[in-house]
Amino acid sequence: MSSGPGTDRYTAGIILEPHSPDWARQFRAVADALEVALSGLPILAIEHVGSTAIPGLPAKPILDIDIIVPRDVVPAAIEALERAGYVHRGDLEVPDRAAFAAPDEPPSRNVYLCVDGTLHLRNHLAVRAALLTPRTSGPVRRGQATAGRRSGYDDRPLCGGEVRRPAGHPGRLGPHRRGERRDLRAEHATFRMMTPL
Repeated sequence: MSSGPGTDRYTAGIILEPHSPDWARQFRAVADALEVALSGLPILAIEHVGSTAIPGLPAKPILDIDIIVPRDVVPAAIEALERAGYVHRGDLEVPDRAAFAAPDEPPSRNVYLCVDGTLHLRNHLAVRAALLTPRTSGPVRRGQATAGRRSGYDDRPLCGGEVRRPAGHPGRLGPHRRGERRDLRAEHATFRMMTPL
């Protein structure tokens, strides 16, 4: 698909590409830069979500990155990202989320500042978890015939759906958050039952 005057990655149409291992490396580089831009703020995690986070899945070559913060940190985090050159695009009609256009290219990316524990964030993580669940046969998703069939694969952290936690972060959910993990697992199980494969 060609691009011309007035076209950008948002209006040029949808182009799927075969999965690229470069997407995980690109995420790590962007996450490093985001950590620097947000230094001094209590960031809970920076997560690689969306189809580029799923090994073997064809995807639009645009990274989706969720930065997870406590609610009271959102205004300071918006200011820090704007100082780093990100353009705040508002919530794009998703409550408790701030969307940002990247200050530079490549890689193409959507960056979202997400309030910890919100429904849309749990949905992002549940969909990623469902797609990372190894399957031994069957299409990955309806309508993605180019994906063909895939076998089980290594879905350990840093292989797909990567999570970047700031230095000093315990890396586990504390007692006050363990109930959320159970809720997320229940949502994931429900999602798997409802998703035709």
